[in-house]
Amino acid sequence: MALTPALIITGIAIALLVIYGMDVIVGYSTDTGEGFIPFDHKVRGMGLGLPALILPIIAYFISRKESSKSLGIMIIIAGILILIGGAVVIGNADAMEETSGRSILSETIPLIIAGLVQIGLGILKIKKS
Repeated sequence: MALTPALIITGIAIALLVIYGMDVIVGYSTDTGEGFIPFDHKVRGMGLGLPALILPIIAYFISRKESSKSLGIMIIIAGILILIGGAVVIGNADAMEETSGRSILSETIPLIIAGLVQIGLGILKIKKS
């Protein structure tokens, strides 16, 4: 019964991550560094990234008594997309540290942990199926 909402919110999380990633790619291909979403990286992260971190975890817990390999795979995909985002941030660390003045690791370690947690939850979901 809770499987359908879990699949939907995980799909929303994946869509948010794909939109966020596309915005970053567009930003790298322009001279201004601006993507197609007219907000700075902090607002984009809060609006697109934060829900994408939380929604798959909620989906796992609301459907924990139901077996679903497809939900497990979707949660793993969301976790992998988050890890890819963290790798991109680390890969561009020099440019970002110069503009923000903060350590990139302090920003990406929670992101990497959240991605790994999601992958772990997806694996658990598949194993229970």
